[in-house]
Amino acid sequence: MHREITLEVLLLLSLLTILAVVMGRYMAKVFSGKSVILSPILIPLEKCLYRLFGIDKNLEMTWKSYAKNLIILNIIGIIILFLLLETQGFLPLNPQRFESLHWDEALNIAISFASNTNWQVYSGESTLSYLSQMLGLSVQNFLSAAVGLSVAIAFIRSFTKKSTTEFGNFWVDLTRSILYILLPLSIVFSIILISQGVIQNLNPYVDVNTLDGGIQTIAQGPVASQVAIKHLGTNGGGFFNANSAHPYENPSPLTDYLQILALLLIPASLPFTFGSMIKKQKQGWILYSAIMVLFLIGLFIALWSESQGNPLLAQLGIENGSNMEGKEARFSLLNSVVFSQCTTATACGAVNNMHDSLMPLTGLVLMFNMMVGEVIFGGIGVGLIGILAYAILTMFLVGLMIGRTPEIFGKKLESYEMIMTVCLLILPSLAQLILSSIAISTTNGLSSLTENGPHSLSQIIYAFASGAGNNGSAFAGLKANTFFYNTSMSIAMLIGRFSVLIPALAIAGSLANKKRVPLEARFPTTTPLFAFMLISVVIIVGALTFFPLLVMGPLLEHLSIQLGQTF
Repeated sequence: MHREITLEVLLLLSLLTILAVVMGRYMAKVFSGKSVILSPILIPLEKCLYRLFGIDKNLEMTWKSYAKNLIILNIIGIIILFLLLETQGFLPLNPQRFESLHWDEALNIAISFASNTNWQVYSGESTLSYLSQMLGLSVQNFLSAAVGLSVAIAFIRSFTKKSTTEFGNFWVDLTRSILYILLPLSIVFSIILISQGVIQNLNPYVDVNTLDGGIQTIAQGPVASQVAIKHLGTNGGGFFNANSAHPYENPSPLTDYLQILALLLIPASLPFTFGSMIKKQKQGWILYSAIMVLFLIGLFIALWSESQGNPLLAQLGIENGSNMEGKEARFSLLNSVVFSQCTTATACGAVNNMHDSLMPLTGLVLMFNMMVGEVIFGGIGVGLIGILAYAILTMFLVGLMIGRTPEIFGKKLESYEMIMTVCLLILPSLAQLILSSIAISTTNGLSSLTENGPHSLSQIIYAFASGAGNNGSAFAGLKANTFFYNTSMSIAMLIGRFSVLIPALAIAGSLANKKRVPLEARFPTTTPLFAFMLISVVIIVGALTFFPLLVMGPLLEHLSIQLGQTF
């Protein structure tokens, strides 16, 4: 069993690394304006779009202009999606005649998909029309992913610029993100999924007679196209309520494997994009190595935790206390754990099992992945931003220890960069802690719990970690479609999104305006020592911030189970 686990994980991560290197260099060429294999086809379309919307691709923006355009796009996207959901009962492509949504639920969904969170308080196949799924959710899946990727590229450019306040054009970066990366990958992946049995149609739902004489309604719809972008864009919002545990979204172990690769691909590629754009490939490898070590630490703990089984189940006569409750029988326990680790580490939120049923220490790992800012690969774009923010914090600490003015990647770090970095890292954490404490302290927050004891605390902690971390996955036990959670989670998702993107652009604007530090004055950032320090800072910051909550929630539950105590 252990040999099987090791071999399967090694094959997955080896293939991921090969694809990430290739994809990373491809993206570096795209955003540097160089010719790529798709250029002959897409350049005419790209130019046509610029003319249509009046965009001068040679006009670069300051960080404030970049941020203003980003905010305007997101506000418009939220409003349009909200109105679409509020009027879907009167619009076409609604064969099941679903009614319009209540305003707080519609607002939550609109903010959720525009912020790349895809927190789902609804059952897609029984709530949303085909038009809402395609024109609303799928469009935002592309746009929100492209926004995150665009900001990451702007952040990278700030290390290549000097003595300038401009570092790119938001609309050009957004267009290239969709045309050259997200759309081609989604088309190819959709075709592969369809070939494996994922449905793609606009047919009405089908009623069939079951063996016991009942009637079962089988949902239909344009599933493959949404599944493709939900993974590639680290969105996570499923067409069906069961998400990637549903056979129409994830019909076989092969599609399960491909979906894991898809959700990891672009986040894993961005360190290599960074290395290529700053012309230091070794730097990309060091960042990738640090992220991979953090990923493997969490994966090892989660696999060990689940493999030990549940002592309480063993007492009931179940062999080895095997904990298959909440798992999809078509996939092994290993695949469930790997999928869970990948989806929380990448801010994707897609699930092929119910996290509420995982062992407490596994749940602790998944929460930690989200709590530290989703930097262990992280969401598309924001993952790289997060790990670079931790790198800035690391170099600031190094400067304090060796008595040298802190710098990173050739740029001096001063008070402004450090204030913005702290905001970027701490504000989402504050949102998680404050909103969790409100939920724990109020009747409205507690009324949605389905469990007692420490597990109930874990349900609340997980929800706000998922919202503020823009992950979107759920513990699956919390009844979140209430006015309290719809509004509080909307606040968490907005803070989690913009408290990362806006400070990142502010840091980028400041760094782009700086001159480069002479080589002899730099602390080396391409060594294993730097990677070790970076890993340590991520773990220490996460532990210091969330240790009390994790002790009172999943860790206490783990100890209680070992003692045979139930709640």
